Amino acid sequence: MEKIRAIVTGATGMVGEGVLHECLLSPHVESVLVINRKPCGVVHPKLKEIIHADFFDLSAIETQLSGYNACYFCLGVSSVGMKEPEYYKLTYSLTMHVAETLSGLNPDMVFCYVSGGGTDSTEKGRVMWARVKGKTENDLMKLPFKKVFNFRPGYMHPTKGLKNVLPYYKYITWLYPFFKIVLPNMVSTLAELGLAMINVTVFGYEKQILEVKDIKVVAHLED
Repeated sequence: MEKIRAIVTGATGMVGEGVLHECLLSPHVESVLVINRKPCGVVHPKLKEIIHADFFDLSAIETQLSGYNACYFCLGVSSVGMKEPEYYKLTYSLTMHVAETLSGLNPDMVFCYVSGGGTDSTEKGRVMWARVKGKTENDLMKLPFKKVFNFRPGYMHPTKGLKNVLPYYKYITWLYPFFKIVLPNMVSTLAELGLAMINVTVFGYEKQILEVKDIKVVAHLED
């Protein structure tokens, strides 16, 4: 089985840090390249980091992006307080630019995109962020990657010991056991998201859009 050589974006955020953590633990992952605007603060023998400010212009680092067979795209912004043109640029346009660059360099790559529960695949609904995410998912699946998987997590219980947990999580993490019982298809752990990305890269999956219940199934394929 070919080992995973992964590019991870968003490693200075909660989701990206959690996915990176699982990659560094996994025997399936041989090496990880993180591309960040600022250092992620993680040191590991598997890990290489590129600090790059402008994700709309990758020309300066493009020669360093070849030879990878997975991308775990965890870079994203909240739509709160944003007008649609700005959110569209930072969500759709940025993601597609990175993905188009990587698909040209690494056609054998599996591309995993963190979308969100409630994403609108029709691109026509009333909720702005859901339309933009839906268009992003749809257009990613048209690119010449080996495979594209779109992940739609809900609440993700943070991984103990990681530093980039969203501030408001400290008020709700104690509710996780309750959420698991009453909202099982809306909650998972951040670790399960990372493991699911690794496992779809290794084993594949029948769906290209993974809701929470799919994420949990794929995360535990080797249990």
